[in-house]
Amino acid sequence: MTPDHEIAIIGGGFSGIGAAILLQKAGFEDFLMLEEGDGVGGAWHWNTYPGVAVDIPSFSYQFSFEQISGWSRVYAPGRELKAYADYCVDKYDIRRRTRLGSKVVSATFDDETHLWRLETADGWSMTARFVVGATGVLTQPKPPEIDGLADFRGTVMHTARWDHTVDLRGKRVAVVGTGASAVQVIPSIAPEAGHLTVFQRTPIWCLPKPDAALPGPVRLAMRRLPGAKRLSRLASQALVELTFPLAAHFHKLLPTAGAGERIGLAHLRRAVKDPETREKLTPRYALGCKRPSFSNEYLQTFNRDDVTLETTGIDTITEHGVRTADGTEHPVDVLVLATGFKVFEKGNMPAFTVRGAGGTDLEKFWEENRFQAYQGVSVPGFPNLFTILGPYGYNGSSYFNLIETQTAHIVRCLRNARKTGATRVEVTNEANDRYFQSMLDRRKHQVFFQDSCSLANSYYFDANGDVPFRASPTLETMVTSRFFDLDDYAFADGR
Repeated sequence: MTPDHEIAIIGGGFSGIGAAILLQKAGFEDFLMLEEGDGVGGAWHWNTYPGVAVDIPSFSYQFSFEQISGWSRVYAPGRELKAYADYCVDKYDIRRRTRLGSKVVSATFDDETHLWRLETADGWSMTARFVVGATGVLTQPKPPEIDGLADFRGTVMHTARWDHTVDLRGKRVAVVGTGASAVQVIPSIAPEAGHLTVFQRTPIWCLPKPDAALPGPVRLAMRRLPGAKRLSRLASQALVELTFPLAAHFHKLLPTAGAGERIGLAHLRRAVKDPETREKLTPRYALGCKRPSFSNEYLQTFNRDDVTLETTGIDTITEHGVRTADGTEHPVDVLVLATGFKVFEKGNMPAFTVRGAGGTDLEKFWEENRFQAYQGVSVPGFPNLFTILGPYGYNGSSYFNLIETQTAHIVRCLRNARKTGATRVEVTNEANDRYFQSMLDRRKHQVFFQDSCSLANSYYFDANGDVPFRASPTLETMVTSRFFDLDDYAFADGR
C-alpha cells in the first residue's frame, strides 16, 4: 500500500521546521508538516504577551545552517523569532508542504502495511510511512487548579494566549505565578496597570541578563566580517553550555557549582531595596532544580509602590478578586495566569493518542514503564515513529542544537531504511534499555537529585520523580546522533 506521504511531521514550530528543512536537504522530499495553529512558529506564534523574548542569546537560538545577523538585541524579542520562523519556511519552500489548522488527535500504526494513519480534529486523515513528532513541550497552557476560577467576573487570560484587546491601563491586575513567562511579563505591564499584585508560590532564581541592543554598525559587521557570525555563536554556545548542561548534569563534579547561586543572590541584593521583600524573593532550593531566568528588570519591579508581592497561598478565586489563606481578599479586574504548560503530564506526553505495534498505547506504555526513549528519539514497540523532544533527548542546551541533533539521528535511520528497502524501523529493546540505564546511572552527578530540589516545585520532575533530561554535554549528543550503532534498530521489509 502506498502512503499519502512518506513522512508526516507533526508540529509547525521550530522543531517541525528544522526537521522539514534537514529532511529535504537529505533528499527526503515527500513530507507534509501538520500544524494546529493558523501560522508557523510554535511557541513564538502563540506567545505574544508583553515582554516575550528568547531566554538564551539569539546567536545560539537559530539554526547553525541559517544564521542571521539582523537580531535587534542579544536576546531577541518574540516577534523577531516569529519572523525568523516565517523566513525559514519561505526560504526553504516548506510552506507548500504545510497544512495549517490541522490538530492531530490520533496516530495508529498498521502492522500489516507498516503505515501510520493520522486523524485530525476536523475529521481529515492521512497515511504516512514515517512520523516525526515535533509538537514541543511548552505548547499546551496549564491553568491552575484553584477553586472559583470559573466564577471570576473580570477578565482572565493565560500568558500563552494573550488578549491584546484588553486594556490594562489603570486596572487592578493580578499575576498568578512567577516562572519564566511571569519574569518577562511582570516588569512589562507594571507601569501600565493601576496596581499589580503578584501571587508567588515558589521564588525563581533570577540572574543578571547580559543583554544589549545590537545597533546597525554591529549588525553590519556581523554580516560582512569573515567569521563574525561563527565567533558570536561559539561564544554564545559556550555561555549556554556552562549555565545549564554542564552546571546541571555535572553539578557534583564541578568546583564552581555554587558560583551561579552567589551571582543570583548578589543580583537580588542589588535589585531589591526592602529586606522583607528580598527575603520573600530568595529561593530555598539549589540553582538548577527548576528553570531559572535572566532579567535586569524583574526583581527591580518589586521596588514600585504600585506592585505588591503576595506569598500567602491562594484559597479561592472570588467573583471580584483573589482570596488568600489568611482571609484577605485582593480586588482584581484582570487576572493573568502565568502558570506555565503541561510538560511531563498526560495529554502532553504524548500530545495526542498514539497506538503502536499491536495497538500498544504510548501514554500507557510510559505510565507503566516510566518515560524513556532511545536518545530521546525512538521507543520500542512504536515502529517508524521518531520524536524531536522525546524523554532523555534534550540536555538543556539550545533547542536548535536539539533539533539538528535529533534530526541527524532520524535521517540516519531513514537513509538506512531507503538503502535496505526497509518499510519498518524500530529501536530494539536492548538498545533502549541500555540507553535508559546509562541516563539513570548519571543521576548521581545531577543537580536535580539533591535534597533542596524537593522545595522547587519544578516541572522538570515527572510523576515518578524522574527528570527526563539527557544527562550529556552537547558535544556528546552531536557525536552519538551521527555515529550510533545502526544495529540498535531492526530494519524489516514487509511489502
